Amino acid sequence: MNGAEALMRTLADGGVEVVFANAGTTEMHMVGAMDGVPQLRGVLTLFEGVATGAADGYARIAGKPAATLLHLGPGFAYGLTNLHNSRRANSPVVSIVGDHPTYHNVYDSPLTSDIAALGSWLRGSVRRPENAAGTGTDAAATLAAAVEPPGQVATVIVPADASWDDGGVVGTPAARKPPPPVTQDVIARIADVLRSGEPTALVIGGPAVREAGLCAASRIGAATGARVLQELYSNRLEHGAGLPTFPRLSFFPDQTVKQLAGVKHVITAGAKEPVAFFAYPDVPSCLVPESAQSHALAEAGQDAVAALEQLADLLAPDTAPDVTKPHRPTMPSGPLTLKSWTEVVGALLPERAIVVDETVSSGTALAAATEGAPRHDVLMQCGGAMGDGLPLAVGAAIAAPDRPVVALVADGCAMYTVTALWTQARERLNVTNVILNNHAYAILRAEWGYFTVRPGPGKADDNPLFDLANPAVDYVRLAEGLGITASRATTAEELAEQFSRAIAEPGPHLIQAVIPAVG
Repeated sequence: MNGAEALMRTLADGGVEVVFANAGTTEMHMVGAMDGVPQLRGVLTLFEGVATGAADGYARIAGKPAATLLHLGPGFAYGLTNLHNSRRANSPVVSIVGDHPTYHNVYDSPLTSDIAALGSWLRGSVRRPENAAGTGTDAAATLAAAVEPPGQVATVIVPADASWDDGGVVGTPAARKPPPPVTQDVIARIADVLRSGEPTALVIGGPAVREAGLCAASRIGAATGARVLQELYSNRLEHGAGLPTFPRLSFFPDQTVKQLAGVKHVITAGAKEPVAFFAYPDVPSCLVPESAQSHALAEAGQDAVAALEQLADLLAPDTAPDVTKPHRPTMPSGPLTLKSWTEVVGALLPERAIVVDETVSSGTALAAATEGAPRHDVLMQCGGAMGDGLPLAVGAAIAAPDRPVVALVADGCAMYTVTALWTQARERLNVTNVILNNHAYAILRAEWGYFTVRPGPGKADDNPLFDLANPAVDYVRLAEGLGITASRATTAEELAEQFSRAIAEPGPHLIQAVIPAVG
C-alpha cells in the first residue's frame, strides 16, 4: 500500500470515523485512500475554518477525535482560528496537513511555507513522516497525542511523496490513557481549606461542569458555604432540569471582582485561576483578590470529577445536591428583546438538545431562561475567536444525528464561517440556526465604555468600525442561496412559530432574529 492508505487505515483502526476536509493537489492520494477505508466518512467544507471548528464540535460530543484534512500552509492557516478555539477547549483533534514532496520544497514554489511553525503555535504534537514507511507510525502517534488528557490539537504534516509512494505500513494505535488522579494529599489539603470557615469560592470547569461534577460541587457548596462558580466558557456544559446550576464567571473583570469579593480562598477544579479576558487601564489581570489564596484541586487533564466526588464524600457525606426543578419561561410577546428571545428558546427547547452558544453580548439572559428546560448540552466558544458557532453545530450534528442541534449565533460571528450552512445543507443535518441580528459588533460598543481614557472622540454608536447595518446583511437570502430553509423574526410570536417549525422538520433551518443592540 502507499503511505496515504497506511495513514487512513491507521486512523480508522484507532477509532476515527470522520474527516472534515478542504483538500488540494498535495492531498489527492489521501482523498483517494479514504475511498478504500469504509469506516471513514469524508465531509466537505468550503472553508478550512469550518473544517477545524466542526472537528472541535464533533470531539466535544463524540468524546473522541475527528480528523481534518487541509491543504498546505495557507489552508492550515485558514483553519488556525478554530484550532485555537479547539486548543482552549482541550478538544482532541487530528490535524492532517498536506505538503509538497520532500524534494520540491527547496525550489520555494508559491505555496511553500513553514507548516511546522504553524503547528507549533497550537502547542500540540507536530510530526512529519519523511517517507511512506513512516506515515502509519506517525499517524498512530498523532492520534495518541490528540487524546492525551486533557486533549490537544495534534498535527501530522504529510509530504506528497510520502503519501503516494509505496511501502506504507499500518501503525498500531496506542491505548487511550485515563486522566491522572489527584493525590490524596491534595484532596486532604483542600478539605482543610474548606473546613476553615473562611469565605471560599470554588471555580469548576472542563469535565467538572457535567452531571457528576456539578452534583459534587453542589454538595460541597451546601455543606461548607463555599461560593460555587463556573468558568466563563466551557467546552461542554450539562444544563437544565434535574441538574445544579451555578453562576458563570463574568466576561468583564469588574463584574468578576464583585463575584469574588470578600473571599479568602479560590479553589479551582478543572478550570484555570480567574483572569481578565482583556487588559484594561487600572484593572488587574489576575482577578483573585489580593488578600485571597489560590488553590488548585485539579489541573486541566487531571481527574477533576473524581477529586470533587472524593471531596464531597469527605465534607458532605449526607448532603444531597441542590438541583433545578423543571420549569419553563412564560412565552413572551411583542418585539424581540435581549431577554424575550431567550425566553422563547427556553420555552420551546426540545429534549436532549445540543445548544451551541456563540451569542456574545446578546445571550446574557440565556442561562437563566433555559435552566429549567429539559436537560441539554451547551457548547461554547472557548478561545474567544469569533466564528466557531456554525462549525461547532456541524460537528455536533454529525456526532449525534439523533439529537436536535440549536446554534445560537451572533450576526458578527456568523459571517466569519457562514459557509458552514452549505455543509449543513449538503449533509442534511438537523440544525436550527438562530442568527441574532443586531446589525452591530455590539460587544465592541460595550467594550468602548470600559476604557477610562477613550481611544478616540465620539460615541461608540457612531463608530463605523462597529456598525454592520450599512449595508445590512440579509441572512434569509444568504441562507437560501446556500441551500437552507430560512425565515425572519422580529417578534416573540414569530420566533416561537418559526423555531417550533424548524425543530419539527428534518434538515437544517435558519431564523434571522432581529434584536436590539447593547452599548
